[in-house]
Amino acid sequence: MRAQLQARLTELTRDHQLGQGRLVELDREQAALRETLLRISGAMQVLEELLGTASTNGQQADPETATAAAAH
Repeated sequence: MRAQLQARLTELTRDHQLGQGRLVELDREQAALRETLLRISGAMQVLEELLGTASTNGQQADPETATAAAAH
C-alpha cells in the first residue's frame, strides 16, 4: 500500500511540474500575442488616420505611403 501511495505521489509531482512549465510557456505566448496585437492596432490606427486625413482633404491616400507608415 505504501509503495502505491509513493508511486502516485511521484506521478502527481511530475504532472504538477509539467503543468507549471506549460503555464509559464503559455504566459510567454500570451505576452508575445499581446505585443503583436498592439503593433497591429497601432498600424491600423495610422492607416485610419491617413485615410481620414486624405478624405477630409478630398484626396485619395497613397497606398504605398500608408503601408510604409503603418509598418513603422
